[in-house]
Amino acid sequence: MNIAYWLVAGLLALFYLYAGTLKVIRSRDQLRPMMAWVDRLPLPAVRALGTVEILGATGLILPPLTGIAPALAPVAALGFVLLQAGAVAVHLSGEDRRIALNVGLIATAAVTVWLAAEL
Repeated sequence: MNIAYWLVAGLLALFYLYAGTLKVIRSRDQLRPMMAWVDRLPLPAVRALGTVEILGATGLILPPLTGIAPALAPVAALGFVLLQAGAVAVHLSGEDRRIALNVGLIATAAVTVWLAAEL
């Protein structure tokens, strides 16, 4: 279970670290080609989402790695489940209704919750 957690959580953390960093440092014009929904949210909200994603990625890795507050790992993974549930709602309310990536991320984060609880 330990190896499975690190594989799944590591990939999930890399994804969210990348996506969150993009949301924090790129302009709306740079984000628009890959995230059509950015025009429907204020830029500070997009930046806040990016910050939450970076913090969540950190929460998946650092607590189990250091042994300090390892109970934060399943909480971070559950946060990603909730984040993606919100993302599905945003996507379905807009013009671009593709949610396959969001559903895959929900499933991956849910598996991470389960694996983190087993650590």
